Amino acid sequence: MDLENTLYLDLAGGRVTIQLRPDLAPGHVARIKELARSGFYDGLNFHRVIEGFMAQGGDPRGDGTGGSGQKLKAEFSREPHVRGTCSMARAMNPDSADSQFFICFAPAPFLDGQYTVWGQVVDGMEHVDAIKRGEGRNGEVRNPDKIVKMQVAADAA
Repeated sequence: MDLENTLYLDLAGGRVTIQLRPDLAPGHVARIKELARSGFYDGLNFHRVIEGFMAQGGDPRGDGTGGSGQKLKAEFSREPHVRGTCSMARAMNPDSADSQFFICFAPAPFLDGQYTVWGQVVDGMEHVDAIKRGEGRNGEVRNPDKIVKMQVAADAA
């Protein structure tokens, strides 16, 4: 395992291991590692969680409107959105991804080629499955689950 290209996403229920994909999205992987190393993601909510679709987090405002302040140029690929895919959330503009990301609970082929895939869960998907679900069409979560800590595996004690 390449520890420099592996993320540990610690949730209340346990650790999720994500294999980063710099071959698909080098700019996004570099930025996510930079944010993780700064502690940016620690304590942030999974503010949008839709059963059978995905869990979205990475917003410092906790409501889907915030980010780190640095927009990223799209790095779309042919990589499919399958169970455990980690991909960037964005607005209508393809180059509007920032710090928000989502993890797919199930295949989502309608997202393929339109969102930047930057990683894949390789262990601990059961902890992603346990993230508290939201309500309604938009999946807004009351009292959402949080990211306890996100770190590059090479930096983990």
